[in-house]
Amino acid sequence: MTQTIQRKLNDSAWARWGAMVLIALMMLFAHMFVDVISPLQEIIQTTHGWMPSVYGKFTGSEYLLNVCGFLIIAGIILDKMGIRFTGLTSAIVMIVGACIKFYAVSDWFTGTALEAWLNSWWVAMPGSAKLASLGFMIFGCGCEMAGITASKALAKWFEGKEMALAMGLEMALARVGVFAIFTISPRLAGEIDPTVVKPVAFCTALLFIGLLCYSIFCIMDKKFDKQLGASAVQGDSEEEFKFSDVINIFKSKLFWIVAMLCVLYYSAIFPFQKFATNMLQSNLDLTPEAAADIFRWFPIGAACITPLLGWFLDKKGKGATMLILGALLMIVCHLTFALVLPAFPNKILAYAAIVVLGVSFSLVPASLWPSVPKIMDKRFLGSAYSLIFWIQNIGLSGIPMLIGWALEKTNPGIKEAIAKTAEEITTNVEAVTGKSEVAENVKVAIDSVADQIVTGKSVDAGQVSEAIGGLEATVAEQITSAIQVIADNTTVMTYNYTVPMLIFASLGGLALLFGLWLKVMDKRKGYGLELPNIKK
Repeated sequence: MTQTIQRKLNDSAWARWGAMVLIALMMLFAHMFVDVISPLQEIIQTTHGWMPSVYGKFTGSEYLLNVCGFLIIAGIILDKMGIRFTGLTSAIVMIVGACIKFYAVSDWFTGTALEAWLNSWWVAMPGSAKLASLGFMIFGCGCEMAGITASKALAKWFEGKEMALAMGLEMALARVGVFAIFTISPRLAGEIDPTVVKPVAFCTALLFIGLLCYSIFCIMDKKFDKQLGASAVQGDSEEEFKFSDVINIFKSKLFWIVAMLCVLYYSAIFPFQKFATNMLQSNLDLTPEAAADIFRWFPIGAACITPLLGWFLDKKGKGATMLILGALLMIVCHLTFALVLPAFPNKILAYAAIVVLGVSFSLVPASLWPSVPKIMDKRFLGSAYSLIFWIQNIGLSGIPMLIGWALEKTNPGIKEAIAKTAEEITTNVEAVTGKSEVAENVKVAIDSVADQIVTGKSVDAGQVSEAIGGLEATVAEQITSAIQVIADNTTVMTYNYTVPMLIFASLGGLALLFGLWLKVMDKRKGYGLELPNIKK
């Protein structure tokens, strides 16, 4: 028996940590693609006309199909087909979705019959946003499937070993990816005639590399299964899963506590990432690149601390306590962004809050995911992870839409104000000239400028003179000056983020309550959440 154990591939530190790196690289590139447009909210508004509500819908679309039930199916596929089939499938699905999203934001899509058709219905949502959202939905299916597969794969390769450390390092590498994309994306977009096409194309290419990495891992895992033998593999539960187990999972009170903690916490983190750059722009009056350079330090704090926390959990435990501390830190940070930073705009304060939020983001995932195998039967571990991710995706889908809606509702209507001013100018022109057709030309010109302003484009009021040619020079000059006043007094991308940040803080408060409940349950029932993972 001892000789059999010694021959296991995962007993080699090089093999099991090499497997972790290959899995982590696929997830690293996936997380880079998730946030590739996050630092470019102003640019996508400028180039494609995606207002905050549109951007919020696009951001939430990543999780929509998962919410509709795909993640539950993914968990069943994982438990029935295994980590190799499911992982490769997820990588391919991510690539398909990424290619659709890339096409939607590229010049190839502009002017096509497909764009015309997509623009013909639900006109508030541009055609490019509709198609990009479809691609993001498909990508999201693959990404979440990959996430639960990675968790189960690491649980398999690190069973009885450094499981929390391995999961922590995998998450840390993903955080490095977020840092990298917040650094790279604005620079790839460019300062002169910026575009989101290059960053999206770059991250799409990385997904192909991720597929290659996971393919190599599959070769290793196949060899590992041969070493385990048929009985061991069956004991690993691939064939023993029953559909009725899903019902049993839903009946577990502990499952619901963990799931609610997860959805509340992550709903206050991942959607925040999508709006954080513009929030810092608005509060500190920064360029997109400068704001992204501040926020990129958020994942670095998490990347540095998560492996250490994983090591601590493996050696000392205290998982439930870490969950509570992480929620507390998150509440403090979001309240800082909501109430303190707008009143005292200071870069040092912003950096400090971002780094502390990164520490919070280390505490919760590092302790949450290694705790799931302690409370769920290994036979349906994949389904348990998928159901937690499914519930999490409900929040991740809805919260960005809520934030985008709240952002527009709590800020003055830019286009409405411009339209009112345009109407006043048009009336005055008609009164001065006595010519309704001249007034109509002026209105068309002002509407054009309004569209430029509301989509973030710089306005040269002198260009309007061409659109209102034929007027007397004095009248044209008066109109041009009036339009320039509109442009100068309209703040395009400066929003008040107080209400959205208070929403994020309230989610953290609810997560704290579930964390306290979980600790009480662990103390009563003895699930071992406070105990170390490595058994002596």
